[in-house]
Amino acid sequence: MRWRSSRLGRAPLLGALAILWFAVLLPRGGTAGAGPGARGIRRSTGVCAGSRPRPAALLRRSAKVVAGFSVFGCPATAFESCVLSPAPSNSLASVFLLCLLPGLMEETIHTVSTEAFALQAEDPDHTILDVRPIAAYNGWPLQDESRSGHVPGAKSLPLQWTQYMDWVEVLDEKGLSQNAPVTVYGYTADAAAEMADKLSRLGFEAVGVYDGFLEDWAPDPDRPLQRMERYQQLVYPEWVQRLRTGETPPGMRGDDHVLCHAHFGYRQDYEDGHIPGAIPLNTNALESPETWNRRSPEELKSALEDHGIRHDTTVVLYGRFSYPTYDQDDPAQSAGHLGAMRCAALMLYAGVEDVKILNGGISTWESAGYDVSTDDVEPAPVDDFGAEVPAHPEYMLTLDEAKALLEADDGDLVSVRSWAEFIGERSGYHYIDKTGRIPGAVFGNCGSDAYHMENYRNFDYTTREFSEIAGKWAEMGITPDKHIAFYCGTGWRGSEAFMNAYLMGWPNISVYDGGWYEWSSHPDTETATGVPENDVPA
Repeated sequence: MRWRSSRLGRAPLLGALAILWFAVLLPRGGTAGAGPGARGIRRSTGVCAGSRPRPAALLRRSAKVVAGFSVFGCPATAFESCVLSPAPSNSLASVFLLCLLPGLMEETIHTVSTEAFALQAEDPDHTILDVRPIAAYNGWPLQDESRSGHVPGAKSLPLQWTQYMDWVEVLDEKGLSQNAPVTVYGYTADAAAEMADKLSRLGFEAVGVYDGFLEDWAPDPDRPLQRMERYQQLVYPEWVQRLRTGETPPGMRGDDHVLCHAHFGYRQDYEDGHIPGAIPLNTNALESPETWNRRSPEELKSALEDHGIRHDTTVVLYGRFSYPTYDQDDPAQSAGHLGAMRCAALMLYAGVEDVKILNGGISTWESAGYDVSTDDVEPAPVDDFGAEVPAHPEYMLTLDEAKALLEADDGDLVSVRSWAEFIGERSGYHYIDKTGRIPGAVFGNCGSDAYHMENYRNFDYTTREFSEIAGKWAEMGITPDKHIAFYCGTGWRGSEAFMNAYLMGWPNISVYDGGWYEWSSHPDTETATGVPENDVPA
């Protein structure tokens, strides 16, 4: 075990930058931490891109270090009041204190051996943090490693996320404790050390670095690795860029592909900017605006042919998330990436063999620095889909099949709705009057409302780490040994949950396509409201 100690480090540079920030930029209306893409990030907690950083929590954690000292005229006993005071005489001292404080602390970050790291990975009280891109965590060999995936039990926290001002909140979401030991690994020693340094400055007391992942762990067949079963169906921006520029990216099955920008009856979303080469795909082409159910097999086949899609075409889907709210006339028009998930599930049902999702939608494309286009790209229709539709009827359940599943011992109907919808406080939709849930359904907790999936996504709209989703499902009894059918109001959120299970390789999954819209309007179905007897947590 090797030890590295440092004092002050980059504090002078950080101090100078912070002085410029507080003294020049913020008084003139500047903002910090804009999120991915031109539109930034808005978190479900209410923190949004463009709001000012709130250093109070960090300062409280660090105040004990300067107890008994007076720095720049700010006594330790008045540490917080001085730093948070709006008085000009204190603000400059506060900036110096905030930036120099981490350097005044003696940091000790240790580097662990492969043998020690292996023992830590097996310790349930020791947190392993993977700071590589989430695509690498899922299974993509971004550095051409001979074996891909992540160390079992590791949590994903890409170093890239630390550029956003509210990344610290993710530490709480992932259950990281300042008092528990943490070991960080990545593709490079520098990346791991950078994250370890950030954690140490936030008050984490025992932070280690493992720098042998590429050289020692990944090549060794005796060292365990875990990856998403169908990780190749969840692609990343660089993969799409290689595809659209004529290269053959890894995992590409053939030469034929179609890139689709999904939208809900709002072509302007496509015209405002899309990935170059993408065609527009209106979700209404695949589902009926009257029932919001999938269209008939004949209609689906014709729609896919019109968009140039055969059964053996590689289809890459994505959308744009534009902060939908219930007050909008058509909130779904602002939930394009959710619509892309819906289209993906319907294409799998129809029989498209290679359906891929751009993880995070157009936001990740823009965050990666790639350009968007406003050029209109027309589909190139094909004569024949080339297979019977539907190829996978088991992926979409009817009302009668949903009823039968509720009675089965080896299956669950999962409500991918918000808690308020589940207990009947609201229907979630302008066009659905009745509130409540399907009796016997398991709560799958989408997030805040009918147009958001916070519990299934990271704050940059990428899919949450799959082990995190599977773990939450397991707490609710949702496990891969059962037949699991997901539903929501009309199928969009149910389809995103379905796609998560599909990516994990779960063998027996479906969407109850009619959802609450069909169930609540049927004369022969029962409904329930209120908190269920098993007291599902909100």
